[in-house]
Amino acid sequence: MRYLRYLFLLVLGICLITVALANRQLVTLTLLPDDLAAFARFSWSIQMPLFLVVFGSIIVGLLLGFVWEWLREGKHRTEASRAKRDAVKLEREVNRLKRREAKAEGKDEVLALLEDGKAAG
Repeated sequence: MRYLRYLFLLVLGICLITVALANRQLVTLTLLPDDLAAFARFSWSIQMPLFLVVFGSIIVGLLLGFVWEWLREGKHRTEASRAKRDAVKLEREVNRLKRREAKAEGKDEVLALLEDGKAAG
């Protein structure tokens, strides 16, 4: 399985290098369209290879998707946390009842409850 993963990463790397070599020409990215830039009297542009634009867009898209999913799944994480707290609370209750039962071994159940109530009070 490890070799299959390495093979996949190798093929992916070769594909990315091929795309990068095929798209080395410079492109100009501008912040605003020409008409809006003239109106706002602000124009920002940068020249970079096309493959950087493509790879950067993919990375930004992935990051936005991860953040979106993390925010969307917040209610599930909250519910899981609450369920974990409830499970711990119930486990403590079970352990407490088991200890009480072990102490009351051979005693009448009603008397054991009364003695436990006096000890707690």
